[in-house]
Amino acid sequence: MTNERDAERSQVVSRMFEEKFGRPPDGVWAAPGRVNLIGEHTDYNDGLVLPLALEQSACVALGRRSDDLLRLQSSTLGSAELHLPQIAPGKPSGWAAYLGGAFWALAQAGIELGGFDLFLVSDVPIGAGLSSSAAIECATILGAAELAGARISRSELARLAQRAETEIAGMPCGVMDQMASLCAKAGHALFLDCRSFETEHVPLALDRHGLALLVIDTLAPHRLVEGEYGRRRKSCEKAAQLLGLRALRDATPEALTAARDVLGSELLPLARHVVTENARVLQAVSALRAQNPAALGALLSASHASLRDDFQVSVPELDVAADAAVEAGALGARLIGGGFGGSVLALVSSADLERVSRAVHEAFERRGFSAPVTLRASAAEGARRLRAH
Repeated sequence: MTNERDAERSQVVSRMFEEKFGRPPDGVWAAPGRVNLIGEHTDYNDGLVLPLALEQSACVALGRRSDDLLRLQSSTLGSAELHLPQIAPGKPSGWAAYLGGAFWALAQAGIELGGFDLFLVSDVPIGAGLSSSAAIECATILGAAELAGARISRSELARLAQRAETEIAGMPCGVMDQMASLCAKAGHALFLDCRSFETEHVPLALDRHGLALLVIDTLAPHRLVEGEYGRRRKSCEKAAQLLGLRALRDATPEALTAARDVLGSELLPLARHVVTENARVLQAVSALRAQNPAALGALLSASHASLRDDFQVSVPELDVAADAAVEAGALGARLIGGGFGGSVLALVSSADLERVSRAVHEAFERRGFSAPVTLRASAAEGARRLRAH
């Protein structure tokens, strides 16, 4: 099914490229969005994460040019023209920053690129906490690197894509999204140590146990670049500094207790979330290795409580979605992504998918919220080339 879908999407974006630019592309690449099973706000603290790649992906058709011009076209977002040497932090803005930033990051790494024509088609929901930005960055950076003949590892490409998002788009993210998009494996979750970049593909055999992952996009506005995400990151760095640590990855529950007065009421809960969330990632990996995915449910709910109460990144729509899903029979649920809007992930019996989804819709209707959008998440393959000209 994936190969058939890849072939169809490749044909569609190739045709759009040719209609726009008057020539066939040199190739088509796809990179998926991601769902993070557990490990939120831990990646930029050198911590542990456990994401999986989604079937939803960004596809880019690329054609090399003999000049330094980047002609960017999206099926939904519009068009932009950039000159590669003129890309710099904060320039361009908007959606073109993620694409232009990918080319810029490769150039900063010493890879000779030249210009490109690019056509983008993506079905990763925007603003849902599913890493739509990482998907387009990673499809672009993988395609451009391959066309340039660069010999560069997937993990290094992920770091460059992260740099593009941080420095050009202005989003101070960790590296989890880009690593998941570039390195994930179908049917598996990616256990990633964000300090060492060590990875393990952990089997995620939910179907075998009658389980499924339900993503509930609350449609609550998802505004991470406007400051709250960055403030959380700076506060975590400050807490680590006060503890005399390289990062909160190195903190222990005992160290937090001893430094309660030093951290104060603002920093202590943030640090506590990071410490307990890293522990939950390890518990989740152990559960999957033991072929006991049902144990993920309690961990998801504990993660949501920590993100809501200690890290304070939830909003009413996320809390209502998580609570309604659990009340309707989900084994557990939590907000995913940076918070402040976006989506909730619920672990549900396959037989209960429709019932849980309906219960969440009814809860939103009672609260006067916009109707949420739900989708079943399956662990898909990471970034890949779909077509060579």
